[in-house]
Amino acid sequence: MIVFVTGPVRSGKSAFALQLARESGGTPVYVATCDADPNDPEMAARIARHRAERGALRTIETNEHSGPTLFETLAAGRAGETLVVDSLGTWLTAHLLELESLAARDPVGAAAELERRASGLPAVLDGMAADVVVVSEETGWGVVPPTILGRLFRDQLGRTSAAVAGRAGRAYLVVAGYAVDLTRAGRRVSD
Repeated sequence: MIVFVTGPVRSGKSAFALQLARESGGTPVYVATCDADPNDPEMAARIARHRAERGALRTIETNEHSGPTLFETLAAGRAGETLVVDSLGTWLTAHLLELESLAARDPVGAAAELERRASGLPAVLDGMAADVVVVSEETGWGVVPPTILGRLFRDQLGRTSAAVAGRAGRAYLVVAGYAVDLTRAGRRVSD
């Protein structure tokens, strides 16, 4: 089972994803995708607050540089578990920041490399033994980002989210604390 949950910042999507995992009958496992910068005290405080809020919930903190990576974590998921991946945006950001100098020299090359890195996610999800609830941010509902990194992020997150949602048995949009079942209320469009 793959479930996709998306929405804007602070909409309640993570809490809703955890609720779905707890109701699934499987053992919930929280998969945090943020590669924390030790020189960022605000982010360190945010991570500490999130850890405290999750309490005893088993948590795996992925790290694209030193592991376990998101792909490794998903592949290791076991039947009877429901992994909550929170979130695609922070996972994609880790990859994008590695491509910052390439993007300054060759934006098209950086976009292609970011696409290559993200393109493996659907296959990993398809091969999982565990169930998974994937959380993603909605971007691009406002202005066009003024920087190349912002545009690369927005475009790739949209493509990756659409690819994951297309494989999901259920897809939800969470806005202002309300979840809308997109699979019942909407119609899937092709890319």
